[in-house]
Amino acid sequence: MNDLDSPDWAHDAIFYHIYPLGLCGAPPRNDFTAAPSDCLERLRDWIPHIAELGCNALWLGPVFESSSHGYDTVDYARVDRRLGDAGQLRRFVEACHAQGIRVLLDGVFNHVGRDFFAFRDLREKRQDSRYRGWFKEVDFANDGIGDGFSYRAWRACNDLVELNLANPEVREYLFEAVSAWFADFAIDGLRLDAADSLDLDFQRALAGHCREIHPGAFLVGEVIHGDYRLWMDEGGLDAVTNYEAHKGLWSSFNDGNFFEIAYALKRQFGVAGVYCGRPLHNFVDNHDVERIGSRMTNSAHLHPLHVLLYAMPGNPSVYYGSEWGIAGHKEDGDAALRPALDLRHLPALPHPELAGTIRRLAEIRHGSVALRRGDYREVVVAAKQLAFERRAMGERMLVVVNAETSKVRMLLKIEAAAGTRFVDLLNPGWDFRVRGGVLDLPLDACWGRILREG
Repeated sequence: MNDLDSPDWAHDAIFYHIYPLGLCGAPPRNDFTAAPSDCLERLRDWIPHIAELGCNALWLGPVFESSSHGYDTVDYARVDRRLGDAGQLRRFVEACHAQGIRVLLDGVFNHVGRDFFAFRDLREKRQDSRYRGWFKEVDFANDGIGDGFSYRAWRACNDLVELNLANPEVREYLFEAVSAWFADFAIDGLRLDAADSLDLDFQRALAGHCREIHPGAFLVGEVIHGDYRLWMDEGGLDAVTNYEAHKGLWSSFNDGNFFEIAYALKRQFGVAGVYCGRPLHNFVDNHDVERIGSRMTNSAHLHPLHVLLYAMPGNPSVYYGSEWGIAGHKEDGDAALRPALDLRHLPALPHPELAGTIRRLAEIRHGSVALRRGDYREVVVAAKQLAFERRAMGERMLVVVNAETSKVRMLLKIEAAAGTRFVDLLNPGWDFRVRGGVLDLPLDACWGRILREG
């Protein structure tokens, strides 16, 4: 399954995102004594569903031993007992590969939990600990939170102790862990948690290490703000999370203002766009933000929203459960965003038809090199309509989205000879001809068209 040549495969990827501790209903705290559960074995039930949605890559959230939510790592060499064991994880990845699904694991390197062995040693031995240099800003003149010293915590969360990634011993420890992940589980890459907090020098070194052991590894970083080129060009990553487009996607629909997402897409991917050719990680929700089913003020917009997600440049990603538009409010805490779900006993789904739309969009995207790898050119933008072109290798696609709650008619000026045919792949049976340099398109309410020339 693994491509040993390059991470170029990611340009054709559609991601599914699972937060396993939540989906499996794992206990919120790890007691570090229980026998491994069988959650990862049960998680294999999801693989056919992921494949049926058309997803060919999986971002699997934190799976290594942690104290609570997975991002407070305790042991990088042991699968979290609340999920299972190494054998289960190995079989899970093998089963994904058998279905043509590549797997990225969460790499949480910026910080560890307070139960991490080196931090426990520091708390016990204090100045005499050989690991005092493994952590940032350790100060024995300040008591901190009762440890007899203070330390730098990520975003002032005391349970997340920042590692000193400039320390050669820390790097060696982490790189050995990463080598084992690729060797033992045959993974296809990493998603770097809090990449915008990681030292760029560490990222470059990590990227070089990963590609030395697996040239086809794909590395995507979690970045919230800033110029994404910094982490890709200087940090050595292949892609980052596209939070700029995430905001524009949902708020353009809620505000009736497609100029917002149109501006972002043109800036990112248009002529001389700053991220042209980059497989940015596009999403409408994830484990940290409001579920899209709760975010949208008009649930009918879930369908054209996904038309945009799948037709814009970059890699679309679906967060588990959101293919049915399930609810989840951030104000209700992490558990609301990361619920337990069992495919065999799903609750009443709010929008069961949405999964069918997503399957159809995936099929269209897989069949179009222009949608997977093409350029981007805006054709028309209005308050509630957006039309753009994607072109690659002689293929021309025209994407049109309507957020209006009624049918509309759009007259698009098209650079094409009279009589040029455009076939609608999203709505079978429809095709249109260019007349006088114009394409006359009727659009259904809260829907769209994906048209192929020829």
